[in-house]
Amino acid sequence: MNISAKPPAARGAALPDLDLMEVSAMIAARVVGPVEVTEAVLDRIEAVDGTLGSYITVMADHARERAAIAEAEIAAGLRRGPLHGVPVAVKDLCETASAPTSAGMQIHKGVVTGRDSTVVSRLERAGAVLLGKLAMTEGAYSGHHPKMPTPLNPWNREAWAGSSSSGSGAATAAGLCYGSLGSDTGGSIRFPSSANGLTGLKGTWGRVSRHGVFALADSLDHVGPMARSARDAAAMMGVLAGADPMDPTALQAPVPDYLAACAGNIRGLRIGLDEEQVFGTTDAQTSAALQEAVAVLRELGAHIVPVRLPVAPELTEQWTVLCGIEVAIAHAETYPARKAEYGPHLAGLIDLGLSVSGDAVGRAMQWRLVYNGAVAAAMQGVDMLVLPVTAGRLPPLDNPYGAPAADPENPDLGDLLKFTAPADLTGCPSLTLPGGFDEAGVPIGFQLMGPALSEAALLRAGHAFQTLTDWHTRRPDLSGFTA
Repeated sequence: MNISAKPPAARGAALPDLDLMEVSAMIAARVVGPVEVTEAVLDRIEAVDGTLGSYITVMADHARERAAIAEAEIAAGLRRGPLHGVPVAVKDLCETASAPTSAGMQIHKGVVTGRDSTVVSRLERAGAVLLGKLAMTEGAYSGHHPKMPTPLNPWNREAWAGSSSSGSGAATAAGLCYGSLGSDTGGSIRFPSSANGLTGLKGTWGRVSRHGVFALADSLDHVGPMARSARDAAAMMGVLAGADPMDPTALQAPVPDYLAACAGNIRGLRIGLDEEQVFGTTDAQTSAALQEAVAVLRELGAHIVPVRLPVAPELTEQWTVLCGIEVAIAHAETYPARKAEYGPHLAGLIDLGLSVSGDAVGRAMQWRLVYNGAVAAAMQGVDMLVLPVTAGRLPPLDNPYGAPAADPENPDLGDLLKFTAPADLTGCPSLTLPGGFDEAGVPIGFQLMGPALSEAALLRAGHAFQTLTDWHTRRPDLSGFTA
């Protein structure tokens, strides 16, 4: 197992081990240039990713070209912001004009759409250096296609790297980019952020444009940053968020200065906690990590307020109906026409969606309205909730659950979605933070979930938490991944 970890300073603070805002400050001060930073990260990709498997496409020539442009701009006195000259990567469902976009699917491998998604355009306008496309599960559902790469967890190669933004989690944790984009339909920013010791932000539904992003289920899909700290996530979110004429579902609300919001304290912040759900249904290691996180938030001056969260045994069933019918729509051009080329998990979900009656869809939509109202009622009087990401028992390696039936040898879908699906069904924002490690050396994360458009408050709370804890500064030992 690969379970050791040291703070980056203890290893000489190699460039790829710094967080995004640290390297951004160094670039701005001209201590180091974008070209040197990009080459350092490309060298690490070459050294470890043959084993780690986080990238499906490394855009080395493109990255070097963008780094040289950024270096010249900075030398001329132009500063585009905190991402200028910083290497990042995107999940391989974000379209890129000059590189293939597979969405983790064998049938799309090598397909170049010829256009950039809005999120990629915004990153590059901000001066970020795009390193490449990150591996993911098939179609952003539960399991990787048998013929596509399955990323490993850099903390423990026998552990789950998360679903479906597995490559984003592994690459960011291992220093193969300073931040990445993931997507979240049932928990796919939060699962890999938790499993890889990252800070991940799933914003309010519509806060980030989905134009040019391959859909799993449009009404549940969110795109957001995965990074090493709350400040890193804030810097990325400030670039990604905002209205987009190419996506009519993108929210029109003004985008606040998320980085500036991180500077505030959280004294008096009201954080809701359902002790019965949070501590009573999680395993001992997860519960202990959550109790420590709550103690830190109290020390920072937050008020921990008792709440009662709505318990819906049918949550997974209804989420699956809604997701299944939407994913069937998203794949109408290739399924069932090319069913034989699909993996079992995504095919199972699509088959389920195609078999669902109109009555069942209507009932699921009505159920969602009632459930969302119950969640909103539970959050009255608090600024956010503190929740686990999972109850604790994680699947090994890959394919954590089938569709629609669960694998009896692994946690079932309900176990995994219990604490994550609520934020997708309601569209509420949620910030995942690292809060410890389990006995196998795998990170344990927790989430702060707030009402619509509360990203700034979540990031402020996350940054405050990270001023008193050092979980986000830990880096995995990669010696077992070098050739």
